[in-house]
Amino acid sequence: MDKLLTGNRPTAENTGSAHDRVYRALRTRIMHGAIGPGEALTLRGIGKEFDVSMTPAREAVRRLVAEGALFLSSSGRVATPELSNERIEELAALRALLEVELASRALPRAHMALIDRLQTINGVVAETISKRDAVGYIRTNLEFHRTLYLRAQAPAMLAMAETVWLQLGPTMRALYGRLGRTEPPHNHKLIIAALKAGDEPGLRLAVRTDVTQGLRLLAG
Repeated sequence: MDKLLTGNRPTAENTGSAHDRVYRALRTRIMHGAIGPGEALTLRGIGKEFDVSMTPAREAVRRLVAEGALFLSSSGRVATPELSNERIEELAALRALLEVELASRALPRAHMALIDRLQTINGVVAETISKRDAVGYIRTNLEFHRTLYLRAQAPAMLAMAETVWLQLGPTMRALYGRLGRTEPPHNHKLIIAALKAGDEPGLRLAVRTDVTQGLRLLAG
């Protein structure tokens, strides 16, 4: 009887799960640079791609706009942000503040299993570069940092760092094209060496350089 009464209408629970599915998929795509700066999205297009109604598509976009991952113009156009030099500089400074502190807090818990894991991820970073896979590079580069920062046991701080990554995702795609990398970031090796040596000043310097050098080149 319940099925007859409701028919195929989406329930609140189904709408909520659809919204969360769309939100997470778009969030990941934006963070990893799969969408370039200034690219427009439409609710109709999102709904068609994810096979959802306008409501979950709208709610997912609303959340991403609130996080700074998407920009909503006065005319109602939704697009990934095109960051000014000043905004890039600000987000680079935030990365330096947050990620240096996360790395410092992670250092006392940096056992050999973590270091081995970081070396493995860095090998995957090298593979993505050899394949000229920009999205794969950004994804594995962030995985390298997230794997280290999880050892800091500072979830609020890590969540803030991930929000910065999200806002920078499309810009990181543009940066990858500008840098033309042919090998993994040298600072990753310095980060791993500092972890092995228990060298906090060296670790802080390597992380700060790694997360700001490229962005400041783009802004400069």
